[in-house]
Amino acid sequence: MSGTLERREEARDQGTAGGPRDWVGHVIVCGLHDIGLRTVEQIHLAGARVVVLDDTGDERFTRLTRTWGVPTLPRGAHTTEPLFDAGIAGAAAVVCAESSDLRTLETVLLVRDVRPDVRVVAHLDNPAVAHAVEEVTGAATVLDVASLFAPSVIEVCTGRRAHDIDLGPTKFVTVETTAARAASLRELYGSLAPLGVVTQAKDELIVCPGRDLAVEAGDRVTLIGTEAELEAAGLAAHSGAGVALGHAGARALHRGRNLLRAVATEADRALRIALGLGFLLLVVSTLVLHFAYRQPHGHGRLSLLDAVYFTVETVATVGFGDFSFSNQPHLVEAFGIALIVAGTTLVTTLFALLTNALVSRRIAQSLGQAKIPGMRGHVVMIGLGSIGMEVLDGLLRRGREVVVVERDETNRYLSEVRRRGVPLVLGDATLGPTLDAVNLDRAAAVAILTSDDLTNIETGLAVRDRLGEAWFDVPVVLRVFDRQLGRRLEESFAFRHVWSTVAIAAPWFVGATLGLEVLFSFYVGSHPFLIARLPIAAGGGLEGSKMSDLSAGIRVVAIARAGDHGALEHPPRRDTRLAAGDDAYLAGPYEELLSVLRRERAGAGPGGGAP
Repeated sequence: MSGTLERREEARDQGTAGGPRDWVGHVIVCGLHDIGLRTVEQIHLAGARVVVLDDTGDERFTRLTRTWGVPTLPRGAHTTEPLFDAGIAGAAAVVCAESSDLRTLETVLLVRDVRPDVRVVAHLDNPAVAHAVEEVTGAATVLDVASLFAPSVIEVCTGRRAHDIDLGPTKFVTVETTAARAASLRELYGSLAPLGVVTQAKDELIVCPGRDLAVEAGDRVTLIGTEAELEAAGLAAHSGAGVALGHAGARALHRGRNLLRAVATEADRALRIALGLGFLLLVVSTLVLHFAYRQPHGHGRLSLLDAVYFTVETVATVGFGDFSFSNQPHLVEAFGIALIVAGTTLVTTLFALLTNALVSRRIAQSLGQAKIPGMRGHVVMIGLGSIGMEVLDGLLRRGREVVVVERDETNRYLSEVRRRGVPLVLGDATLGPTLDAVNLDRAAAVAILTSDDLTNIETGLAVRDRLGEAWFDVPVVLRVFDRQLGRRLEESFAFRHVWSTVAIAAPWFVGATLGLEVLFSFYVGSHPFLIARLPIAAGGGLEGSKMSDLSAGIRVVAIARAGDHGALEHPPRRDTRLAAGDDAYLAGPYEELLSVLRRERAGAGPGGGAP
């Protein structure tokens, strides 16, 4: 308590001495964990002034903000005084990323009471709460980390490398392809704009290369262009809706096959014996009737098909009257009596055993204790939270079969998984028997999405050991918080898709705060890329700039001209200049987009201007 009071007194002293209370055009971030910390860092790197309100008491986070020179003030009770200490009167935007949806909601409403005109960016996981906040605040921008992160995971699990993006009135498509031969990008893909090349030899990323770059056969190239340009280059892409519709029927057929495999695999010894005896009875009866049964009026023997039909008719006790044992030799009539008794006994036994197997399997699935031995080509998803549910729904929309593994038997999403009819296994995914239960060796992809980094790493290593040689063929997505840790895991343990939720989500928060509208995020190799819209302000640092003056790590995909009623100029040439009022559509790594944003803001005067 004394530390909080000291910090508050220090904040007030700063306010009287020209501190945050007197600032104008800065950003206030409420909450300093996960997305909040990374947002503070990126806003600071963008050249904007930022103040933090937080009560986590985590010295690691506050030490970092001090290193960046960012004032960190106590949040305290939900009163207006801390907001005034942080300079809410002159703030350009407030980011609300508290530890819970309830606290975030309280902060948003309090900010709106104090400054109805200030731009608010809120992090909310609950869709109902997010919708309510948008209705109450109107101008608030509500972002959900799960919905921002999930598309990248779905992309890897489905193997889809094409994405539709609307830039103004024109639809563009990003696509990843593999170079078929050694040549320049211009020779291979014509006017398509290259966003990145991952070399096969060294697995290195070349960011936004020129079209004259020479690539080798096997290099992975990510390009962007209109649908017509893609078709001209022989890279026609199919929309996600068409893929989903195409997979819908296959998914239903796949589920039927999996059910038959599962029943056959899980059938106990008694059911297998009963099925064998039933088949044996059918064969013996067919042969006996074919050779021994005599049709009336001298029509001779029964055909094999008629013999099968008569056997099934007798066992089923249907008796249509077309065949009868009444006028047959005594031995054949006695065989008919035995067939009726044995057939009805076997049929009732089979129905009882089959019903028991299906009911037992359903109960085991409901309890999360079932094995999924019949599935193949499915996605194994480990960890069931808000991100997991987004990924699950996305995979189901794409027509993919999914098996969910969750350790917590009290997880609130379990009922939703069962309602969707998705196989569920409750167990520890770091253990071999649990991974065997989900038929890991026949899975098409694995997504490890728990909220604990250590659990994810342990699970990833267990999956790697269990897959063996198939590790290099099955894509495994591993979620972590720290992007640097992810890079070390890729280098040390041969992981290929170690992704940070914060690294993907933070640019959306920073962009919404500072005026960079992020439109889409995706991965080129293991590096996150963004496509964003940046309005060119009068007097900004980019007004009058030529394309050749921009960073080599940025691709200007198109420009919506203000002087031409928003007409899209695509592709811009090297000597094309940006004008005030234009909208520049940029693509590249976030760090490069951040440098462009910093340059634009630097020309707007002290403080970089208001977002």
